[in-house]
Amino acid sequence: MTAADVLLLALGAVAVGSGVLVVATKHLVRAGLYLVVCLGAVAGIYLVLTAELVAWVQVLIYVGAVVVLLLFAVMLTRAPIGASDDLDRPGWPAALIGGGTGLGLAALLVDAYRWSSVELPAPGTAGRIGDQIFRSWVLPFEVLSVLLLAALVGAIILSRPDIGRPPGDRAAGSGRSGVPSGRTDAAPAAGDGRSR
Repeated sequence: MTAADVLLLALGAVAVGSGVLVVATKHLVRAGLYLVVCLGAVAGIYLVLTAELVAWVQVLIYVGAVVVLLLFAVMLTRAPIGASDDLDRPGWPAALIGGGTGLGLAALLVDAYRWSSVELPAPGTAGRIGDQIFRSWVLPFEVLSVLLLAALVGAIILSRPDIGRPPGDRAAGSGRSGVPSGRTDAAPAAGDGRSR
C-alpha cells in the first residue's frame, strides 16, 4: 500500500464521516459547515489523483460559492440557528434508501469491471477542460448559474414578507404606526390644558 492509497482512504473516511454528520445533525448551520468539510475532503481526493484543476474548481465553486450561498439563504430566511425539532425525523427510510442505492451501485461496478484493469486516458489540461465546458457543456453551465441566482432572489423575497403588500398593509403588518419615525406633533390641541 502506497502513501497515495493511505491518503485516499483517510480522505474518503473524512468525506463519508462528514457526509453522515450533514444528514444526522439537528443544527442547520452545523450541517452547512460539515458539508464544507465533506467537499474539502473530496477536493483533497482530486489532488491525490493529480487532477489539480478539478480540485481547485471544487474548492472555488462548491465550497466557496454553493455552501456560502446555502448559509446566506439560511440567514436571510431567518431559519432557526440552534437545534431544530423539524430536523429530528425518523432516519430509517433515508438509511434504507441510501444503503440500497450504495449496494446497487457497488454491485453494478463489480459486475461491470470485475478485476479488469482500465487504461487511463492522457492527462487533461486546463485548455482541454475549458474547451469541453464552453463547447459541449455551456448550456448546463448557464442553467446552473440562473438556478443559483433564482435561489438567491427567492431567499431575499422569503426574508421580506412585506414585499408585494399594499402600502397600508405594510405598516399594519410591521406593528408600527403610520407616523414616520422622528416626527412629533407640531402643536398640541387647543383645549388640552397644556402650557405653550
